[in-house]
Amino acid sequence: MSKARGSEGFFGRLRALFTGKKELSADIASELEEVLLSSDVGAETSAVLLGRVKEALSAGDLADPEKVWDALRVEAERIVSLDGSAAPLALRHQPTVVLLVGVNGAGKTTTIGKLATKLQASGKKVLLAAGDTFRAAAVQQLVVWGDRIGCEVVRGKDGADPGSVVFDAIKRAETSGVDVVLADTAGRLHTKSNLMAEMKKIAKTAEKALAGAPHEILLVIDATNGQNALAQAKEFQEALPLTGIVLTKLDGTAKGGVVIGIAHALHLPVRFVGLGERPDDLHEFAPADFVEALLGREAAE
Repeated sequence: MSKARGSEGFFGRLRALFTGKKELSADIASELEEVLLSSDVGAETSAVLLGRVKEALSAGDLADPEKVWDALRVEAERIVSLDGSAAPLALRHQPTVVLLVGVNGAGKTTTIGKLATKLQASGKKVLLAAGDTFRAAAVQQLVVWGDRIGCEVVRGKDGADPGSVVFDAIKRAETSGVDVVLADTAGRLHTKSNLMAEMKKIAKTAEKALAGAPHEILLVIDATNGQNALAQAKEFQEALPLTGIVLTKLDGTAKGGVVIGIAHALHLPVRFVGLGERPDDLHEFAPADFVEALLGREAAE
């Protein structure tokens, strides 16, 4: 998170308000608000964060930089942890069917490969469904991942119905003792309404293949897209019963506040974060560790 901690990053700019001060000016709230609003925390989340800080502190404490900083940490962690409801991927079914959705370029296919690597390393048997049938490159990319980690990939012909691919994958998983089905989906069709209709169709087809499926629908978001990513996320949430978020390219953005904004706006747990290009660079999201990395005492020095 070094970019977000840097002098130009969101938390770096916040830190600059506090550094070297024994007490804060009376207009600290407006200074804080300006930094929050110019970051990707978002207006609504900024107002909530500031409101909670004001509620948590007496008027006297607002003049104490350390107490205000600590209050920000507490409230930021409360937002990203959804008051304790954040959790890693739950595998309560066999097979557990996981759909990954999001716009092209967000990193869906790569995330599936990384997640499959992580699950297989933990002893789970994984099957991949190449449901982005509109992009031959995406199908081939998934096949490469499957070959690399010894994981079966169910695919259809170019342009095949994505729902049928997911259906076949689930049926294959049932007969071969698979623990987890990870299904790729399209990220772009002719219009947004077409894309959302296609996503709904895939989800319904999964349910036909296996009652209760899909058990998880994870939205993959490129963290570097900031508020644009949040707008996309809201559209997906209106169309689908999302269960969690995967934030990719978090190491490449100076606006780490996007995590707080997304968690608050969508009220969905961030399940995983992508912090690099290697197969093992997908990590379970730990709210306390995230806030400590950005607002901890070490980061504040």
